[in-house]
Amino acid sequence: MAAPRALLHLVAPAWNGSTRGIHGLSGAMAQEGNQRKRRTLFQFLTEHFYDVEALRQYLVQKQILKVHKENGPLTAIQKQYGPYVTGAYFVLKLGGAVKFQDQEWIRPNGCAHFSPEFVKFHAVPVEAVDVSSCAINYHGLDNLLLLKELRSLSLQRCPHVDDWFLSRLYLLAGSLQELSLAGCPHISERGLACLHHLQNLRKLDISDLPAVSHPRLTQILVEEMLPNCEVLGPDWAKGVELGLEEQPGDLASRVPT
Repeated sequence: MAAPRALLHLVAPAWNGSTRGIHGLSGAMAQEGNQRKRRTLFQFLTEHFYDVEALRQYLVQKQILKVHKENGPLTAIQKQYGPYVTGAYFVLKLGGAVKFQDQEWIRPNGCAHFSPEFVKFHAVPVEAVDVSSCAINYHGLDNLLLLKELRSLSLQRCPHVDDWFLSRLYLLAGSLQELSLAGCPHISERGLACLHHLQNLRKLDISDLPAVSHPRLTQILVEEMLPNCEVLGPDWAKGVELGLEEQPGDLASRVPT
C-alpha cells in the first residue's frame, strides 16, 4: 500500500538532505528534543532561582553545622579516660590515625570503624597524629592540644585548616618535631609566619599551598625563621614528581640480572 503523499513530502527532506535515511530523521528529532529539554531546564531555573539558591544555602549551612559538630569538645570522654584517649578518639572519629608511644598505628577500617581497645592506653602519651584530608578545624584543635607529648602532626590536604589554626600551634611548641601542611588550600604566608614559635621542629612540609603567592621566597623565609628545621617546599614536591616519572626506568636498571 502506497504511503500518502503528505507523509512522503514530510520524510523527503530528512531522507535526501545532508543526513541519510531514517537515521537523519531520528537525529533531527533527538536534537529538537534536547533543545526542548534545555529550554525547559532554563525556564525552571529562571522561575525557581530563589528556591534553588535557598536550597544551596541550606546545604552549605548543613555542611558547616556537621563540621562544627564533628569538632566539638569531648568533655565526658576526657573526664572518664583522660587527655590521651580523648585526643585519640577525636582523631579516629574524623577518620585519621594515631600512634601511642611505642605502639603501632591505629586507623579506622574501610567502614570508618575502629576498635575501642585503644582505651587501655589511657596512661600512654600519643606521639603521632595523621588527620590528612580530615575535616578538622580551628575548634577541633582543642582536642589535639591535650596531647602535650605530640611529636608528629600531619595536616595534609585538610580543607578547614587555615591561618587561625596555625596561630594556635604554639601550644605544642614544647614537643612538636614534624609538621606537614602540604596541600592545605587556606594556608597563606600569614599563617606560616606564626610557626616561628615551633623552634623544636626538625621537619616541615609546606609544599603545594595554593594560597601562598610566592612559594619559593616563602620557603626561604621559613628556613631563616626555623634554622634547625628541614623545610620541604615547592622544589621538593617537583623533585618527587620528576622522580616518580623516572622511576620505572630507574627500577629497571636496578633489577639484578
